[in-house]
Amino acid sequence: MSSTTGQLLYGKVLTPLGLIENGVIAVSGATISYAGESKDLPSAYAEWLTVPKEKNGLLIPGFVDVHVHGGDGHDFMDSNRETLDAITRFHSSQGTTTMLATTMTAPKADIDNVLREVNAYRAEEMPFAQLAGVHLEGPFISPQWPGAQNPAHIVLPTVSWLEEWEQQYPDLIRQVTLAPEREGALEVISWLRDKGITPALGHTDATYDQVIAAVEAGLSQAVHAFNAMTPVHHRKPGTAGAVLGDQRIAAELIADGIHVHPAVMSILARMKTSSNLILITDAMSAAGLGDGEYTLGDQPVNVSGGIATLKNNDGALAGSTLTMIRGFRNLIADVGLTLEEASQAASLNPAISLGLEQQIGTLETGKLADILLLDADLNLRNVWVQGRQIV
Repeated sequence: MSSTTGQLLYGKVLTPLGLIENGVIAVSGATISYAGESKDLPSAYAEWLTVPKEKNGLLIPGFVDVHVHGGDGHDFMDSNRETLDAITRFHSSQGTTTMLATTMTAPKADIDNVLREVNAYRAEEMPFAQLAGVHLEGPFISPQWPGAQNPAHIVLPTVSWLEEWEQQYPDLIRQVTLAPEREGALEVISWLRDKGITPALGHTDATYDQVIAAVEAGLSQAVHAFNAMTPVHHRKPGTAGAVLGDQRIAAELIADGIHVHPAVMSILARMKTSSNLILITDAMSAAGLGDGEYTLGDQPVNVSGGIATLKNNDGALAGSTLTMIRGFRNLIADVGLTLEEASQAASLNPAISLGLEQQIGTLETGKLADILLLDADLNLRNVWVQGRQIV
């Protein structure tokens, strides 16, 4: 074999079977051709190019962010090729290898534009983090819980809009956030389920019983758990109580210690088992930049001390400046998750949510070579997206 046939990455390798202390990953083109013990590496790989090792380096799967609005001064609502390059470049530098372009509650024409631009972007080679599709956060939400969404653009859930978008851009929409108590919501949830699109509750005034009815119709996820939803009360468990108690609902978590107190993050992590905890950033355009004035969609936002709040709404939280690598470390340091559990929440679980777990989310033979190299302190050193070294 030629030395340019592929790359060999040596270090501690996190696999579905556990952490391999003396491991190696063989990368052939865009895929992993071997992941396991270095002593078991077939001799056919002997002449492959060895990537310089990081002392005590740790190789883990690339992060998958299903809820992110922007970064590096750019917002997905302003999508064009330059914007999409900038956002995916920034988040890939922070360990995200797959992401969903997340919209805001906005006029239909604005959402049309995002779908058109992201669809065109995906038709060509994407140089940084891969856009797996679009997450529509609204406009089918509750006016009682708009959060940082513009209530002027909230509409009742309607299948006709989704049918139009799906016909124009097949398989582009991967997740839709809505308020399940709204008129028409159950019909939309069933339609989404049948199309293989994730129906997620969020920005909702739903009661516990209304959430359970939505789950029966096909609802399977909750966006930014505890934020913009009815809280837990011992006699009225509300939306948050349903999310905590029903294992059919996967829960997104903004693990910045701001949106959810670390103690409550720990409670959520205890309640959500198997594939039910999903790390997200909900990052806005200010992610990667300093304090100052920004916008989230068409809403003015002030960032101070890294905390993003709406300027015109009594300081309501407006997305975050979190990155996936910071959230991953917070899950370990603040919540007490193991390395394996944090990786599952940041990589495999969101891949399962997208139906992409056969391609991404773990380091296994045959999967895409989306790989992160961390040092002993969990600082990010290198990033590979489909075998291409980005960082």
